[in-house]
Amino acid sequence: MNILVEGLANLMGNRDLARNLAVFLLAASIFSAGVAGLLILARRFDPVRKRLDTLITKDATPVSATERWAEKLDRFSPVFLPGDQRRRNSTIDRLTHAGYRSSNSLVIYYFIRSLAMVALPVLVLLAYPLFPNFEPHKIIMYAAMAGMLGMIAPSYYLDKRIVRQQRLLRNGLPDAIDLLVVCTEAGLGLNAAILRVAQVIVDIHPALAEELLLVTVEMRAGVDRTQAMANLALRTGLEDIKGLVAVLGQSMRFGTSISQTLRIYSEEFRDKRMQKADEEAAKLGTKMIFPLVLCIFPGFFIVAIGPAVIKAIAVFSTLGH
Repeated sequence: MNILVEGLANLMGNRDLARNLAVFLLAASIFSAGVAGLLILARRFDPVRKRLDTLITKDATPVSATERWAEKLDRFSPVFLPGDQRRRNSTIDRLTHAGYRSSNSLVIYYFIRSLAMVALPVLVLLAYPLFPNFEPHKIIMYAAMAGMLGMIAPSYYLDKRIVRQQRLLRNGLPDAIDLLVVCTEAGLGLNAAILRVAQVIVDIHPALAEELLLVTVEMRAGVDRTQAMANLALRTGLEDIKGLVAVLGQSMRFGTSISQTLRIYSEEFRDKRMQKADEEAAKLGTKMIFPLVLCIFPGFFIVAIGPAVIKAIAVFSTLGH
């Protein structure tokens, strides 16, 4: 309490006002904790809730702790969820591309983002008494920067997660297409071929195997094969998979051979990978300029010209005397 009063006094320049504000914050915290405790107790001893709990079967699938917390947070979702539906849909697409398919992933994401935006500035303000040499306006600036970091960091992590997930899918796609060609040419139908490929690559490319298994599950549940493949493209957001889905859709629509279509697409995809490799190799010379200039050339100049410079300095110093 005294540390908080001292920090607020240094920040506001008025000790009496700082003491009153600290008392108010403490009272508000105690009041909030009491209200939260009453709500928890009221929900726990709610007779309707107890009756609903008794109706739940004992052999239900166990729910993880994260899902239970997400269900509790769902009641307060209007507080931190954006009101724009398009923004929500865009965030759901990003979470899906990153591999977060839970129904509560949107609530968890925005809760973590809101918590970081509030918690980081509060931590900066609470750490102010430990650094009395900092000026108050600098502490406020650092708190604002911490809030901005809390807003940007979850989105940045999500973007990196999307890139990683799509890289894993892209790395496993050539093997999957080749195996699809082998399975379809061996006489398997497309549904059975997708299932077989998913079972084969589950240890090598688990991310792609999971996506293919989801396709088979949807088709077994009655979803049209074309729609299930389109859902695969929407879940991954990968252009290569979108191309594969489009090619298979056209093959099924016009009745052409799926194995021949897959073989042609496999050859085109292999050519595309080779072109991508050639492009990266062509960029290598330009990318090597910066490490050469910053890391190798300074050491080379020091070794090659350094002794001559030292001797020149020694000669000029003797001439000066």
